[in-house]
Amino acid sequence: MEPSKVLEYIPQQKPFRFLDEIVELSEDYIVGRYTFKEDEYFYQGHFPGDPVTPGVILTEAMAQTGVVALGLYLTALKVGEEELPQWTTFFTDCQMDFYLPVLPGQTVTIKGEKVFYRRMKLRSKVRMYLDNGDLVAEGTVAGMGVKRGN
Repeated sequence: MEPSKVLEYIPQQKPFRFLDEIVELSEDYIVGRYTFKEDEYFYQGHFPGDPVTPGVILTEAMAQTGVVALGLYLTALKVGEEELPQWTTFFTDCQMDFYLPVLPGQTVTIKGEKVFYRRMKLRSKVRMYLDNGDLVAEGTVAGMGVKRGN
């Protein structure tokens, strides 16, 4: 399945989608990018006058890339793309370390590496970088694919 097709299946939509494009995608890893627009809704109250992107939003961006998008791809490989609309991915847990702030207008690159994928459960090691290559955050995220109606 092509990366653009994976993006179409991601359930999160504006204003809560934090993945603009998928740059690389395989059974073992994913690379995505997102630009935090200056008018994002969460900047209004998060350090007014000197806004920074909340850590929970950075975690969400990493989960959307390393669990949701990669998980959709792996699920399609397992059950077939025609069955993919019957599945959804739920976030289950994470562990994250943060090193640098992300400011309005900055673009980040998110790299996810599959740790394991069994019984529709995916755990990925994720890292987020600024365009200059500086590491923003890293950790693990996990989720589980669930067939709708079960």
